[in-house]
Amino acid sequence: MSAPIISLKSLSSTTSAGQLLTIAKSGGCASSSCGSSSTPTDTDSAIWEKIKDHPCFSEEAHHYFARMHVAVAPACNIQCNYCNRKYDCANESRPGVVSEKLAPDQALRKVIAVANEVPQLSVLGIAGPGDACYDWNKTRATFERVAREIPDIKLCISTNGLALPEHVDELAEMNISHVTITINMVDPAVGEKIYPWVFYGHRRYTGIDAAKILHEQQMLGLEMLSERGILTKINSVMIPGVNDQHLIEVNKWVNERGAFLHNVMPLISEPAHGTRFGLTGQRGPNPLELKALQDRLEGGAKLMRHCRQCRADAVGLLGTDRGQEFTLDQIPLELGYDGSKRYAYREVVARIRDDHIAAKDQAITTLASVSTRGSLQVAVATKGGGRINEHFGHAKEFQVYEASQTGIKFVGHRKVEAYCHGGWGEDAALSGIIAALAGIDIVLCAKVGDCPKKQLMEAGIRATDAFGYDYIEAAISALYITEYGSDSSELTA
Repeated sequence: MSAPIISLKSLSSTTSAGQLLTIAKSGGCASSSCGSSSTPTDTDSAIWEKIKDHPCFSEEAHHYFARMHVAVAPACNIQCNYCNRKYDCANESRPGVVSEKLAPDQALRKVIAVANEVPQLSVLGIAGPGDACYDWNKTRATFERVAREIPDIKLCISTNGLALPEHVDELAEMNISHVTITINMVDPAVGEKIYPWVFYGHRRYTGIDAAKILHEQQMLGLEMLSERGILTKINSVMIPGVNDQHLIEVNKWVNERGAFLHNVMPLISEPAHGTRFGLTGQRGPNPLELKALQDRLEGGAKLMRHCRQCRADAVGLLGTDRGQEFTLDQIPLELGYDGSKRYAYREVVARIRDDHIAAKDQAITTLASVSTRGSLQVAVATKGGGRINEHFGHAKEFQVYEASQTGIKFVGHRKVEAYCHGGWGEDAALSGIIAALAGIDIVLCAKVGDCPKKQLMEAGIRATDAFGYDYIEAAISALYITEYGSDSSELTA
């Protein structure tokens, strides 16, 4: 029996703990162990325990759990040609961008406020806006305060790796089990095109010397983390003509040194951001170029494809940002932590998650029964929970899946401007959405109007709301069977 349809987005700040528990208990339990979710068949159980509620280290978890970044580390020890931390727009999603910098005590206040109001919160990260390891005293002070107040929250950092080796032992002692390192090169000749300078050992280095030092420190830090059992995600920025082909070698190096995930991200280089690459006309890759490189990397270090390139003060589920709801001027000076919503929410997720995993397994079995080979590229409008539960006109991104006889694979996302504004569709926005969905065969959403459906069809993209609120994989499986499992070559949904 399918789980009752529960919109995880509906668990708002006004939802009481009692209401959450009622939702969790309704319909009984989908497994013999209601307190824990099933382990996916392709994941070691020990690793699953570490990543099952970390949205950045598990594609499956990102449907259910939220992250929070606190901007306590503004100092940085390197300069990247794609970074300008002075630029800020509330609607801009880009690493290094923040609206307000925090002291450790202010960060604690903000974390408590978010934990009280966002039941999906499972992870606190420090990702700048500078470097968490270089601005170490503030990073450590923040984690110490938060760990005392909310001991069950996962702690993680993101770093460029230059100062990482000197803090690995402390990271292990503080039970920080997840670290992200940005590694864009393993050849200093490539690195000098990306990094004008680094500051190391109380001295500034430039050119090939700077890149060589950075490379050596990054590899040492990664090896030290792997030796201590700390899961490491590698972020790499894909820069066409600079390191795009070289990232194949990067993937090989980090895989050999124990990286858990490799996340290849597109360069963001709008001139308005004021970065060197932006001002010199260096372009970023388009979605098809990014996917092509990611596909070439399959078989090496395991790939992450669900990254949203979050701000250094992001709050909420990946793909959304509620940070503007929790600026310091909106948070009481005296605030106590109440974990009831978070605990109740986990019971809700345990109930839904087992059913979702069962639905995915059934979908994979169904696909394997199809004799005709072929692939289907599907874009999904979703608010989370693993369901098709977003209106086409309200979507600000589409999650992209590839279906084939071998299974259903999440391959990325496409950011768009929402089509509907105040109940009316914007033609300019629709044109942008159609361009962003290049290469997509069909769009799944909770609801779609006749006008956008017609224009999408004219562009060779089918759209349907026939599977609204179904699990994503179950719907895609049904579509694939219709496409390749019968004599009909047209979808009837």
